[in-house]
Order: sequence, then structure tokens, then C-alpha cells
Amino acid sequence: MASKPSMPGLPPGMPDPEAIFQSWWPIIIALVGGLIYGLRQYFRGARCTSELKLDDKVAIITGGGSGIGRYIAEDFAKRGAKVYLACHKEDEETLTELRTKTKNEKIFSIQCDLASLKSIQSFVDAFKKKEDKLHYLINNAGVMMAPQSTTDDKFEYHIQVNYLGHFFLTHLLYDMLKQSGPSRVINTTAPAYQLGQLDFDDINFEKREYVASSAYAQSKLAVVFFTKEFAKRFPFEDEGVSMNSVIPGVVRTGIHRHMPFRQSAFISLTFSPFLWFMMKHPEDGAQTTIFCSLADALTTVTGYLYKECKREKYHEIVDNEEVQENLWDETLKMLDIKEFGKTS
Repeated sequence: MASKPSMPGLPPGMPDPEAIFQSWWPIIIALVGGLIYGLRQYFRGARCTSELKLDDKVAIITGGGSGIGRYIAEDFAKRGAKVYLACHKEDEETLTELRTKTKNEKIFSIQCDLASLKSIQSFVDAFKKKEDKLHYLINNAGVMMAPQSTTDDKFEYHIQVNYLGHFFLTHLLYDMLKQSGPSRVINTTAPAYQLGQLDFDDINFEKREYVASSAYAQSKLAVVFFTKEFAKRFPFEDEGVSMNSVIPGVVRTGIHRHMPFRQSAFISLTFSPFLWFMMKHPEDGAQTTIFCSLADALTTVTGYLYKECKREKYHEIVDNEEVQENLWDETLKMLDIKEFGKTS
């Protein structure tokens, strides 16, 4: 025989709601759900809350066609900026999607392969034919843990794409950045810079054993040194151009395509729920770059590292100013640049 319900009108055989809520299960479920939600929000990281409009501003975003770069482009376009995507390949479908989503037709794409100095030069030539101002240069594109390879310019792949390519691009655009000041350059690095070692005698891994993680770390350390040395050589008070580095965090983008867990379909599928939970969405990974680009308080701030929308202390490895200066000088030699920012 079914027990008599304690609530009038409750059909026979149905559980008693009052009895359920007298147990601990609802509390446990609520606590677990709240914990999961809180952890997920924690992993997403800090948010940029600026409402600044960017009408009449011009921005270049390397790697702007996908991942973090695409969201930065979307955010800038929604604020009214004219945005140029510097991508490995031009993608009309991406342009159409971004223009529709942002209701901004001032989004353009010009091919720019950072693994080719010739391609970078062609990009800058094409850009300068279209524009005479540049307010934001977002050096966002990058590669990670790629198999050993050498570019057509005879450089190790990581060091050229992550560092030399962006150094060369900034050099070619510096005159526009300066005349458009105040302007900002944002470089993307990673915590791996702390493990990097710069070997000027074998920066291309021609003599030492190639280790992808070491090549990646070396390139990201070079980015940090670039930021600090630029700030020292080109003070904002004199030049009107600031440069800072950002750490976006662990983000679900194509940059992980060479990681071991991506090489096995079984492992990738097995760990996908955990990776989804712990990794940031590209929108989340873009927040610190957007913050450093828009924050009024950072207009004149240059040479620093930012993470989760706040300043991050540099690792002590960056304190070696001799290596920092040597890297700058060696970079000019490698790229055959007589004087940074002087292209004529």
C-alpha cells in the first residue's frame, strides 16, 4: 500500500517534497554545483570592463583570423575601430562573419606570413597604401611545440614566427605608430619564457639537440626582452609609443595542435572534458590584451608584463640587461636592420 502523502492533493506513490528537502541532498547538490561554477569562472580569468570607443582608430592584429586574435578583432570592431587582420591566409568567410557580427564594414584582411620576411614587407607595403595612421599593433600570432623546421629566411620556425617576425613588423610600422601617437604595441608571451635560454651562437638549433619546448621558451623569452629593451630605447615621453607584453593564459586555440594530447584521437577525446573545463575560451584569453590596449591608466606605461588584467612581476631571468641588449643588437644584424624604425 502506498504511503499517505503529507501534502493535500499529491497523487499516491509520489515522493513527499517536504521529506526530500529535509535531507542533505539538495544542499550537497547546490554546493557541488556552486563549486563547479566558481571554479569554471576562476579558470576563465579576469575581464576587461572598459567601455572605450575606438572610432577613427586603426588597429593591426596578427593572427586575427582565429583564436584569441579573432576575438580581439571582434571587440575592437564593435568599438568602431578600423581593423586589419594580418593572417597567414586571407579568409573572406571570416571577414564576412566578423562584419556581420560587429555591424562594422571596416574590417579588412591582408596576407602576412610571419615565417617570411618578404611576406611581412609586402603586408606593410599594402597597408601603407591604404592607411596613414596606426594606433594599435597587436602582435598576437604564434606557434607552439612545432616539429623542427627552418623558414625560407634560414631561421628556426619558433624564433621567427613568435619573435623575429613581430620585431620586423614593428620596425616597419614604427614610423606610423610614432606619428599616430599615443599608440600602443602589445606583444604576446607565455609563462614558458621563464624557462628560456638564449644561445646567440646557436639560436637556430643547428648544433644543439632540437627540443620543441626549448625552442618555444627561447622565442617567448626573446619577446619579453624585446618589450623591455624597446621601452628603454624609445621612452614614451619622447616617442609617444608604448609597448607591453601579455600572458593570455591557457586557451583553447589551434596553437596546441602540435601538443602530444592532440596527436592521439583517443587521448584528445578522453581528456576533452577536462580541457574544456580548465582551458579558457578565446574570448577569455583576449581580455588582458584588450585591457592593455584600452586602459587609460596605461597610456604612458611601457615595458611591463600583464596577466589577468593586472601587472605581473617579471621573472628574475629578465634582469640580465646585458643579454637583453645583446639580443637587440643581434636581432638587428639577423634582420639586416641598420636602425630600428628607419626604413628609408
